Amino acid sequence: MNHWIVLPILLPALVAPLIALAVRFDIVLARVFSVASTVLLLALGVILMGMAADGTVTSYALGNWPAPFGIVLVLDRLSALMLVLNALLGLVVLLHAINGWDQRGRHFHSLYQFLLMGVNGAFLTGDFFNLFVFFEVLLIASYGLMVHGGGPERVRAGVQYVAINLVGSSLFLVAVGLLYSVTGTLNMADLALRVADVAPGDQALLRTGALLLLLVFAIKAALVPVQFWLPGTYANAPAPVAALFAIMTKVGAYAIIRLYTLAFGAAAGEAAWLAAPWLMPAALATLAAGMLGVLAARRLGQMASFAVIGSMGTLLAAVAVFTEPAMAAALYYLAHSTLAGGALFLIVDLVTERRPGHGDALTVAPRIVHGGLVAGFFFLGAIAMTGMPPLSGFVGKLLILDGVRASAHAVWIWVVVLAGSLLAIVGFARGGSTLFWKSSALDGLMRPAGRLHPVLPFVATGLLLGATVLLTVFAGPAADYAERTAAQLFHPSAYIEAVLGTAGRTD
Repeated sequence: MNHWIVLPILLPALVAPLIALAVRFDIVLARVFSVASTVLLLALGVILMGMAADGTVTSYALGNWPAPFGIVLVLDRLSALMLVLNALLGLVVLLHAINGWDQRGRHFHSLYQFLLMGVNGAFLTGDFFNLFVFFEVLLIASYGLMVHGGGPERVRAGVQYVAINLVGSSLFLVAVGLLYSVTGTLNMADLALRVADVAPGDQALLRTGALLLLLVFAIKAALVPVQFWLPGTYANAPAPVAALFAIMTKVGAYAIIRLYTLAFGAAAGEAAWLAAPWLMPAALATLAAGMLGVLAARRLGQMASFAVIGSMGTLLAAVAVFTEPAMAAALYYLAHSTLAGGALFLIVDLVTERRPGHGDALTVAPRIVHGGLVAGFFFLGAIAMTGMPPLSGFVGKLLILDGVRASAHAVWIWVVVLAGSLLAIVGFARGGSTLFWKSSALDGLMRPAGRLHPVLPFVATGLLLGATVLLTVFAGPAADYAERTAAQLFHPSAYIEAVLGTAGRTD
């Protein structure tokens, strides 16, 4: 077995308790351990992406127990891509947080590492029971990070966040129980073989379990009608935490892509493409609700939160077509929206820290320190998030519009995507003109009460925005990787064989 696969889970699982127990009173050592761990996670992600780039699917049986009876981790192109995205976003956000955010509450770095561990585990696991376990690990860590620094609004939003995710966790258990009752397995590869053989009398239970899982993943991905938790949670969370949470919604999207192409794809018999009729209208409604929220937002944090909702609608509208071209476009857009969303929340923090008494409210106020640079970052972030040329958001939306042309829903997708982009452009233009252009006309310079340490936050924000530029410059290779990943998803025989051996061949 290739032991590299377990390291993205094992490394933060060891570093997190070490920070909590041994160095929690020394912030410098905590930062050193946390940054070093995240750098190694990024290096591991790149190595594993190189291993998966040729199409090889590799499984790792924990305890050497054979699948489908034991716990199995699986590496393919999609999971490798998600590992790199998580580590890259995690490292950049951590650089921003060690500017002082990590000292505003206790155990920031240990919780941060546990969150990275849970997200990595969710991307690598090959069975639904352990997907539930890793969901709980990342959620428990995110609960602590959500209320980091305290404050009544943050605690109130945190309680709502905990409540909706507890409901989601309960539904998750019910759903996997229903699937196990009719298939006798929770291993994803094994489930892919058994779904088509479910007796007609058990089809109702199978469909109910699969659709309950879709609801659970929709909660994680903030899809309409269960998106209501996200704006309050992200807008009130500490800005670096909200930036890292940009990958959290992608965990829901990843789970939808994985389950409904592997187990409920073309070979699923009566349950083939079960999610499509439900996912498409939900995704389009999410896109519309998110972009209307951008237009109506009164705070920059709210605007960024609704933009994340709109981007999830765009992503999952392409996924819901369930064709290779649309899925390839969705995967490219997934990478873009993760980077752009994280950058936008870091920009929110740059603005908020420099406007005492005004925060991120979209109101006219005196000019801010480093206003020109912050305004430049906002301009680039807005271009990326709204999908305007020349950045990767434009490329991603162009790929999506091209990829869905053969779909019966193509007209609706084109109309909603283009109209949503227009609403987002108007919303961001209104917010930017209020914060920077109108404010620049006032006399005076607003100075924060405390001393600003601008280097690391600007470096972190610049790195994420620079990553979107690189995703544009290297759009050809990135799109090619996405196309090969989509092809692997729609031909899952290699995945099944890697997990179950030759007995799992479907050819």
